[in-house]
Amino acid sequence: MHSCHEHTVCIEDALQTAHRICEERGLRFTDLRRRVLELVWENHGSAKAYDLLERLGEDYSAKPPTVYRALEFLQENGLVHKINSLNAYVGCSHPLQHQDCYFLICSKCQEIKECCTSQVANVVKNLTEESSFVPSRTTLEIEGICQDCRSNQKYNINKS
Repeated sequence: MHSCHEHTVCIEDALQTAHRICEERGLRFTDLRRRVLELVWENHGSAKAYDLLERLGEDYSAKPPTVYRALEFLQENGLVHKINSLNAYVGCSHPLQHQDCYFLICSKCQEIKECCTSQVANVVKNLTEESSFVPSRTTLEIEGICQDCRSNQKYNINKS
């Protein structure tokens, strides 16, 4: 589902961007925050907090609240998104401009693609205005089967 050919480049770009954002905002990009972000980016799927905790291992002797605080920091600064339906996190592919996004979640390969368009945001804005509702946060998650899984016959649409 992703066009990433060299995943290590994706990870390094995400870490460099995070470092730059933290530096510009006067925030500390601690070793733990860096490692959590790196672990989230290790694949294009999602990462659950307890899986991250386990993968941190003894090197950080982290407890669940520590991991959740690191994830909260990364989310507040636009470096990761929370995928509510999975109670998991995914790296943000463009943290300085992640407005108008929605997520495509493949239920077969578990990859998550972040997509952006103002059309979706405009529809949501119009619908909420019609209902005299002011949203504080909008997350649109669409689950299905990606083209790669369909093409590779990992999934047959006609099967019941």
